Amino acid sequence: MPVLNEERYLRTSVRHILEQDYEGELEVVIALGPSEDRTDEIAAELVAEDPRVRTVPNPTGRTPAGLNAAIRASSHPVVVRVDGHGMLSPGYIRTAVRLLEETGAANVGGIMHAEGENHWEQAVAAAMTSRIGVGNAAFHTGGAAGEAETVYLGVFRREVLEKLGGYNEEFIRAQDWELNFRIRQDGGRIWFSPELLVSYRPRPSVRALAKQYRNYGRWRHVVARYHAGSINLRYLAPPTAVLAIAAGTVAGVLVTPWALVVPGGYLAAIAAGSVPAGRGLPAAARARIPLALATMHMSWGWGYLTSPRELARRVIASTRAPQNA
Repeated sequence: MPVLNEERYLRTSVRHILEQDYEGELEVVIALGPSEDRTDEIAAELVAEDPRVRTVPNPTGRTPAGLNAAIRASSHPVVVRVDGHGMLSPGYIRTAVRLLEETGAANVGGIMHAEGENHWEQAVAAAMTSRIGVGNAAFHTGGAAGEAETVYLGVFRREVLEKLGGYNEEFIRAQDWELNFRIRQDGGRIWFSPELLVSYRPRPSVRALAKQYRNYGRWRHVVARYHAGSINLRYLAPPTAVLAIAAGTVAGVLVTPWALVVPGGYLAAIAAGSVPAGRGLPAAARARIPLALATMHMSWGWGYLTSPRELARRVIASTRAPQNA
């Protein structure tokens, strides 16, 4: 578990791990970033309460560095990635280990089940689990079990992680996509199963959600530059929408009002898509879904379009450096 400023959910997240009905041995390794809240204090309490829990330092605070540090400090042949704000469903580890054996996959994962605790978070959760929000990504929207490009978090064979050198620490974001692409390039299988479910807590504000999705888009473009063939039409939809809406707005103001049909059509589409996405939610949450959708789409697209080429060059340079440097 790589954690940074996770005082809100860390204890609950660890409890969901320790209460798993898994018959084998289990250890929890928490990689502590430089938090500014009570994360370290809570982690120390968890270590004192259960001998299966321990911590390792992650001075950079970066997710891939924390993951690698925790993996190096662990000892078992199966590695389960968990985030500090993710809650494993009952039977998650037992089911994942069974699926590794049955499928021969290198990594198995399931559904990122977003759940909100207030109206805004409920709106974001609805957007993150709808096709209009995230396309046809099975780990967001569900679907039949089978091979996939990537999965949420992941349960890995240690031997595969060691062979490929773990996570690329230059990928501050999108490290899952990047690692799973390398696994597939090496001949390994990524397996999605709806039997595996992790509850996820969405970002608590518009600003935090925008920052999250801007970084997603920014680093997904780095993956596309670094790994030829890793992009598909789903990832190009948000930047295309940003360009089309910007062009339509400018043309509508300067040339002809008819051009405003493009941004107007987008707003109508997310408003219509919010209706099925918000089914069963309180009215206050349903009213916020269009804002959540627009924030996700526009931030992801803008991040993709403005991703500096220097990021890709830095990543490539780091992977070419001598391993004993």
